Amino acid sequence: MSNIISESSTRIKTGIVLVIALLIIGFIDSITLTWLLFGALMIIALKESMNLFKIDDDKIYIYAVAIWIIAYFYPKPEDLIFVVGVLFAAMLAYTQEFNKNLFLPLMYPIASFLFLLSLYFSYGMGALLWLLVVVAGTDVGAYFVGKSMGSLKFCATSPNKTLEGVFGGVIIAAILGMIFAPEEIGFLLGLFISLAVAIASVFGDLFESYLKREADVKDSGDILPGHGGILDRTDGYLFGGIVMLFLLRFFA
Repeated sequence: MSNIISESSTRIKTGIVLVIALLIIGFIDSITLTWLLFGALMIIALKESMNLFKIDDDKIYIYAVAIWIIAYFYPKPEDLIFVVGVLFAAMLAYTQEFNKNLFLPLMYPIASFLFLLSLYFSYGMGALLWLLVVVAGTDVGAYFVGKSMGSLKFCATSPNKTLEGVFGGVIIAAILGMIFAPEEIGFLLGLFISLAVAIASVFGDLFESYLKREADVKDSGDILPGHGGILDRTDGYLFGGIVMLFLLRFFA
């Protein structure tokens, strides 16, 4: 275990700094500050996704900023993705020159960040911290379990993942999520939602791995030492946040 830690010191240090920064943001619990943070992360992630999709069209940043400003004042930000989707389709049909590839970054990562913002608007900082615990638990648990005892390959898309690591990470995350779930959720529902979110986060990571393999790059970016880009660090949240919001609205 000590060898694993020493080999991953940069990754661990960066992860600790990120967690501390997020906890400070959570303690302050300011709508404006959280909106600004998510917006900044979204723009960086958008730039990374444009590189992965190999799209060169700067107009998407104008659309993204406009969407994000409107989202600050709209109670259900995820609705905006459908409105913009309709506008994109209308422009494509009318001009026949609109870059239809822009639908890709619209769905990933812009849509996912709108769902994260909506999760915060609807259920508060407690839900975001719960999501943080579940996704981080999945990631860290899978990493250490996989490194220490993993042998069976999980998926060809991500050759470094092992079945033991994924299973261990999901179980650890489900238990942690049950403990850290908001009190009004209850242990049983907290366990179920945490389990579903943990599984979703695994496939969020897998989807980004697929995009990187298609683009033939190791990381989506290099802004985070030991982790790569923003998408490398948020991929699990971009899937997990959508699932958490859906399940909370369905059951809670």
